[in-house]
Amino acid sequence: MKNIITLLAIAVLSLTKVSAQYNVLPFGISLCGAEFGTENLPGVYGTNYIYPDKTEIKYFAKKGVTVMQLPLRWERIQKNMFGALDMTELARITRFLNDCAAAGVVVVLNIHNFARYKMNNVEYIIGSREVPVAAFKDFWKKMAYALKGFDNIYALDLMNEPHDMGNYSWFNAAQEAIKGIREVNRSVYIMVEGESYSNAATWAQHNDNLKYLQDPSDAIIYNAHCYFDNDYSGTYAKSYDQSNVNAYTGIEYVKPFVNWLKANGKKGFVGEFGVPKNDSRWLVVMDNFLHYLTANGISGSYWAAGPWWKSYPLSLHPVAGNDQPQMGVYAKYLQGAVAVNYAK
Repeated sequence: MKNIITLLAIAVLSLTKVSAQYNVLPFGISLCGAEFGTENLPGVYGTNYIYPDKTEIKYFAKKGVTVMQLPLRWERIQKNMFGALDMTELARITRFLNDCAAAGVVVVLNIHNFARYKMNNVEYIIGSREVPVAAFKDFWKKMAYALKGFDNIYALDLMNEPHDMGNYSWFNAAQEAIKGIREVNRSVYIMVEGESYSNAATWAQHNDNLKYLQDPSDAIIYNAHCYFDNDYSGTYAKSYDQSNVNAYTGIEYVKPFVNWLKANGKKGFVGEFGVPKNDSRWLVVMDNFLHYLTANGISGSYWAAGPWWKSYPLSLHPVAGNDQPQMGVYAKYLQGAVAVNYAK
């Protein structure tokens, strides 16, 4: 197993250069904690939020995970718009990157702000007078420059789940952020999530214009999210029987995104999916969903894990050293990479 994980890590690391014709990316996991405590920003480290440590990284690496997403809050990394990045927070990010590198893991950094920036307990949408698009570009340019030396950053995910943008344009914000990153880093992949919470089932309806984003490195990966409850929220507020789902609902929900990728010749990733552990039938839905993604050359990242997910029904974090039920299904998809030829 150790040799398999090492070989996968080498394969993935080799793809941080966008000149590669093959995209080899296994399924991954989101390790949470650094984005917690949004009611108290920037908050106190260890009280309002934490970063994943070596224990979590090693556990999932041993399970075969070689891709880890790290959700972050913009307000903690850049406490004032257009200001310098916070060196203490950068040190925490770099420690995580180094720990992942030591475990043979590549990282997707994800800004978990829903296309907003919070000031004095008020959230302002990117593009507003309070949070101009130029501030978003400035942030990503500084982030890309500060972290340019880390070879195990697979992708920079511009923003988690933009939604309800009103008169402000997510397309314009994403385009400017791409420009900012490319001014200092031409090789890293850039992940772009979509409006309406990046929902895979309604992707084409809300995000068709994202296919027109321009990247001089031609290294955009579109990141959709897919949950299997009847409102796509991932809350699973209703039981399996109440949710009007079946074993193939996951395929039905993600197919519009997959079809959009194919029709437009784009690269894709499902950055969030997950199921509760209270009914084994949800595991069948996820199994079929993962099989479908694999057959279509698309990978993704399970949501979520982290020691502060105490009662979260979707959590993949072990309890008292014991695997969660979802891991029994997910482990089948962690042992091999998804290989797709994206050569044009």
